[in-house]
Formats: sequence, C-alpha cells, structure tokens
Amino acid sequence: MAAALASPAVSLSSGTSSIPLRVLCVSVVNPFPLRELIASAQRSARLYWIPINFRLARLTFRTHQDKRERFSPVPRMAQQTSLYSENLPAGEAALALKNVSKSFPGVRALDDVSFDVMPGEVHALLGENGAGKSTLIKIVSGVYPPTSGEMHVHGKPVHFAHPREAQAHGIATIYQEFSLYPELTVAENIFAGNMPRKFSGLVLDWAAAARQAAAVLESLDASDLDVRARVGTLSVGNRQRVEIAKALSRQAQILILDEPTAVLTQHDTERLYGIIRRLRAQKVALVYISHRLNEIFALADRVTVLRDGKFIGVKPAAETNEGELIRMMVGRALELEPLPHLDNPAPTGQVVLRVRNLSRRPLLRDASLEVRAGEIVGLAGLVGSGRSELAQAVFGVAPPESGTIEIDGKPVKITRPEEAIGLGIAYAPEDRQRQGLVIAMTVAENIGLTRIWQLMRGPFLDFQAEEMLARQYIGTLRIKTPSSHQVARNLSGGNQQKIVLGKWLATKPRLLIVDEPTRGIDVGARAEIHRLLDGLARDEKMAILVISSDLPEILRLSDRVCVMREGYLVAEFARRKATQENVLAAAVGQQLNGEKTTASDH
Repeated sequence: MAAALASPAVSLSSGTSSIPLRVLCVSVVNPFPLRELIASAQRSARLYWIPINFRLARLTFRTHQDKRERFSPVPRMAQQTSLYSENLPAGEAALALKNVSKSFPGVRALDDVSFDVMPGEVHALLGENGAGKSTLIKIVSGVYPPTSGEMHVHGKPVHFAHPREAQAHGIATIYQEFSLYPELTVAENIFAGNMPRKFSGLVLDWAAAARQAAAVLESLDASDLDVRARVGTLSVGNRQRVEIAKALSRQAQILILDEPTAVLTQHDTERLYGIIRRLRAQKVALVYISHRLNEIFALADRVTVLRDGKFIGVKPAAETNEGELIRMMVGRALELEPLPHLDNPAPTGQVVLRVRNLSRRPLLRDASLEVRAGEIVGLAGLVGSGRSELAQAVFGVAPPESGTIEIDGKPVKITRPEEAIGLGIAYAPEDRQRQGLVIAMTVAENIGLTRIWQLMRGPFLDFQAEEMLARQYIGTLRIKTPSSHQVARNLSGGNQQKIVLGKWLATKPRLLIVDEPTRGIDVGARAEIHRLLDGLARDEKMAILVISSDLPEILRLSDRVCVMREGYLVAEFARRKATQENVLAAAVGQQLNGEKTTASDH
C-alpha cells in the first residue's frame, strides 16, 4: 500500500440493518479486489480496507437472503466446486473442441480447428507465434466466445460467456504472468475469492484455509511451502506452485499451462515436471504449451500442431521427432542454427567492455568480466543471481555504487542510458513488452525511437527518413508485418523481439547486451535470432553479451561462458570446457571443473 488515510467511522445501510465501518482509503497502483482487501484487514487489523477509487455510495450490502455473499464481489457460481469433479466418465474426452473458428476484424485467428484432451493425459499444443494457440486457450478459458464450432466438457456441450463459467466447469489456465497477490499469504492466494467460512458464511475461517491449503500443497508434493508466507517473498518457481495449487483448490480437472518454464530455473523446471506427472496420475487433463521441444518429448502423450490458425495434425509424442514437428509448425525444413563454437579459436579482438569489481547491492557484488570485439560472451546463472543487474549497471539504468567500467580501454562513468548509447552500448531488456517496446506505437515509431534526434529536421520529425530506417531493419531482420505502420502489440513475440533488436542496431553499437533474447518465442524465430547474433559477432565484429536462463542457448551461441551466483561472478569457462553440468554446478554453488577467473586474468 502506498499511502493510507483513516476516516471517521461511517455506516452503510442494507435496508434491514446498519453496519459500522472504519474506512481506510488506500492509494494503490494495482488495487486488490475488494474482497481480498477486506479479508486481509479483517485478519490483521480488524479494519475494512477499501481502495480509494471505489465509490462508497456504491458499496451496498445485500439483504438477509444474500448474506452468505456479503463480502464476496463474485457470483455464487464461481464459489461452487467443479461441476465435474467426481464420477468422470471413462474413455470420454475431458475437453473436446470441434471445428472451432474465431474471427476478429480483418483477421481469422482460428479456422476450423479441432482439439481434445483425455483425463490423465498431457496433450501438447505447438505452433509458431501467431499460429492461434493463445486464441484457442482464451476460447476454452471463457475469455473469447468462438465465432463458430462446438465445445464439450466431459461430453456435455458448453458455451462460456465469462471466465468464471469455465472455472465452474473445472477449467483452469495458468499463464506466464501469474495472477497472485504478493501482499497476501500462500493460503489467502490459494483461496482468493473462495475462502472457507464458518457461522453460516458470516466469518472467514482462517484455520480451515490454512489446513486446506496445506492439504492441496501436499497433493502436489509441495509441503515445504509455508502457507503463512507472503507470496511476494517466494521465488518464481514457488509462486508457480502456488498458482497450480490455486487451480486445484477449485477442483480443476482440466489444467492449461502456457509456457510454464519460461522464467524457471533448471531446478524449478524439474520440480514442475514432477508436479505434472503427479497430476497426470490423478487423472487431471493437461494442455501443455511450450516452444521448447525437449519438454514436449519429456512430458507429452500427444502433440497437436497449429499453423496460421489452422489444424495441421496430431501425433503421438512417442511416434514423432523434432524435425517432423518443426516442419509441421513452419511448413518447411528449418534453416540451420549456428553451430556451437567448440573448435573456434578464442577471439583476439580489442576488449570493448571491461568491468572490475562492479557492485550495486543487494543483487550485484564485486563482479568483473570483459567482452572482446567479435566475441559472444554468455552470462549464465539462476534467477536473481545478478545477471540483469550487471547489464543495467553497465547501461546506466541502475548505476553501480562502486567498481569501474572501461569502454575500449578508457574508464567511463555511466549514470544514464543516454550516456551509454553515446558510448556505443545497446541493451535489449528481458521484458520486451514493458521495457523494450512501446506496444501502442507502430513498428516504424519503435525502431526510430533510438534515432529520434537524428530524424529531426528542425522542430519537425522527418517521417520519410523514419520510414526508410524502419524498412531497412524490417528487411534485414525479416520482421513479419503487413507494413511499418502496424502497431507493435499486434505482432507475434518473435517479431516484437526483432523490433527491439532493430531499434538498438539502428544506433550502430559497438557493444550489444541482450537479456533473454528468445524467451517465449517459437523455434523458427529463435533460430533466426541466433543466426543474427552470430552474424553480428562474426561478420561485423560486434561485442555481444548474452544473458539467458536457457543453458542450451548459452552453449550454442557463446565463445566463453561466465556464471553468476548471489551477485558475484563465480566461474568462467572456455567454450570447449563449458557443459550444462559444469555451468549448472557453478550456478548453484557446487563447482566441478570450472575455471574461476576474473577479467584481469585474461
């Protein structure tokens, strides 16, 4: 809560009684639902907390027959258990879509698609960005109604007008962005909007919530999570386990996982695999969406492929291979990715970036490294190890508190991104939609942002020059867009990432820092970005620092691999000696065969 102001006691009349309230008007950036705020305050301070943007005049309490919903803003239906939580029919699909289509103005996002998933099955849904996967998920989740076609849940036809109706039918979707409240506890998040009650529903039953939350977590083999811990203090992997527990607390029998490992460490990914196998044994139907094909072969029973909104085919996972799935997804054999640089001689170009003992507590402590012209250095480590903080310190987003930065052998002090750009440094951040793009602006406007002053003619922007610059990078990076005037939010994740790279390449940098360059994008766009980065280093002698949680990506691209842990650079490997086992061991503090060095040792 950003600020709070206590007001005198007031009362709201329900027509039959008057309820005294002490109102705390709270200024928040993203207000919690009223029900959760009331619950939290009732537990801790015996006050009712109300977001400032709610109009008190509209806060009315229902009459006697609705008193069980007195503190809940959601319909009764959302508080029911799943309609299909027991006595599931054998041999019948948990979810079946038949000839489903969805059209938006000027776009046919889905065209006659059929899909089904059985109880106790993991059915993978594959396709490039823009293939229609997200639209299909949103139809199943009740976000969009289909334009045509049928949907059945456990054999019964359904039509959802709202996500709550899908939830009431036992369908839960876990997106990449978690829908959790960081200030509430694990138990409160699991039962958000559905808290156990006692005394005829008049009082929230906190003890029951803790017991039931612990039981749900136990069913996921996640009893190590403290149900009283606040979610904001948990790691990303543990937050995901809370999200899954939240779905199961509503008796979900159909669980949709959208890119569930995109932000997970290797350890958390393996733990998620165990949860998925446990859910499959409990006869939960799982729809699994991922761009990482190794995950598909590790988990899926069947694989369905979409392309350009159309159903391409369904294959048993045990009877297909990576090459066949890629051809189904992209409609052609995929162009080869750059080969790992195992036998390449170490780059001997000029040292473009050298940092020594760089610190910005609490996440960056005494880190040193260097990057040469024509070299790709991979920066590995667990989430929270300080990798992104190092990049932000070099780029001036969060200037270091101590240590030195040298560009081309000369000490520099960088306190703002403008100074970094002037020194020939470019930084593509990990969150492309929030930090890398202005998604409401066009492709041309985004690419031109870093050259805005060079595109000015007196007090006016030269739109023709901006258009020429945009066309240059649309062609060079093969950005798939109807025109340079297309709004960035309407493009796929892979094309959005190319816009971010184009924006920074337009500055003609000497040093390019890319943070999670292929997170959440399909295999085709991933290969293109890998070839682009490799070409920039080999052909244009650009110094490149790649930060990634995807170890195969680090090992494929890098000439050297550096590893960070708890803010320190703890190991460095020549490419031939860098293996997944060695890098991961160094990242978790069990170094095997690493070459612990500092930049000064080279």
